[in-house]
Parts: sequence; C-alpha cells; structure tokens
Amino acid sequence: MKVLFVNNKDSFVWNLVDYVSIFEPDTVVVPNTISLKEVRDINPDAIVISPGPGHPANPRDIGNCLDIIRESTVPVLGVCLGHQAIAVAFGGEVAHSPSGPLHGKTSPIDHNGKGIFQGLPVPLVGGRYHSLAITRLPQKIDVTARTEDGIIMGIKHKERPIYGLQFHPESVLTPQGLKIVENFLSQSKE
Repeated sequence: MKVLFVNNKDSFVWNLVDYVSIFEPDTVVVPNTISLKEVRDINPDAIVISPGPGHPANPRDIGNCLDIIRESTVPVLGVCLGHQAIAVAFGGEVAHSPSGPLHGKTSPIDHNGKGIFQGLPVPLVGGRYHSLAITRLPQKIDVTARTEDGIIMGIKHKERPIYGLQFHPESVLTPQGLKIVENFLSQSKE
C-alpha cells in the first residue's frame, strides 16, 4: 500500500509521517504544490493532507490541496489545516474558532465510534493546536466528532472515504492517536 503525504509545512508533519510509516512504510512525502497529474502518476492507495499554518481558502497556504481532495479516488485523511481544507473543498467555511486559539491544549472529544473512531473511548482526549475551525459545514459532509462546547473536531464525506480531524492524532497529547491513524489505514485497505 502506498500513502501519499501532502506536506503543508507544519512542525507536526514529520511526527504524522512517522505514525503513518509505522503501518505503511511506503509513504511518499510531497509539497502541497504537487499537481494532480503528479498525484495520478504516483498512484497512491491513500492520501494524507497534513497540518500547516494559514487558512485553507488561501492558495499560498494550501497549495493544490483543495483540488487533490475534490479529485481523489482514494481515501483521504486531513489533519488540522487538512481537515479545514476538506470543508472548504466542498463548499464549507472556516473562520476564527469561537473557543479562541488553542495551542498545546487538550480537550475531551465526543465521537460517533465509527470509521476512524472505531474501538476508541468516548470521549477521547485530543491535542489541539488551532485558532481556526469549521464554521459552516457543506451539505456533503457529516460531523463525526465535537468538543463539549460544540467545535467540530471530526468530519467525514457522506459518500466517499474522506475524513478530517481538527485535533492532532500525532501529538503526545492525543493518547489514542496511533489507533486513529491505524483505523484510517485499515479502512483504506478495504
């Protein structure tokens, strides 16, 4: 199985690459400026859209990630900026989080126990490093996880295996993070 990892230039990128590589050593890391043709040429079995600074509606920050998400025919996992990009790619909106900036903070996260959350405790503890959040959900996206104060922490496309996580599974502040990555990769093999 080949995993394409789209790098949005965040300090957490290599931690997440290491988590993915534990299960799938064939991980190809590329910059977010990669073209759709180059993605097709790599022919991945799954795609991870990494965290990164900036706003998912700003082309300088997100590169070609919105097109990669929309055009993907394989499972996609977006983390933090990648999660927000999934919402924007399908018509949602992202703005400053009503909770304010949360960097290096933990929150209990309620989730639906399905898909990438299968077999995880409810609530699970998630490490948060963000000042933006999804503020308007597109029709094609379901919420799979939220904080106690209602901030969207997990999403899934209604018809396609596209998942987003606002919190960081690769953070030491997310004890169940490795299991979440394993669940995504296991679902990608199905």
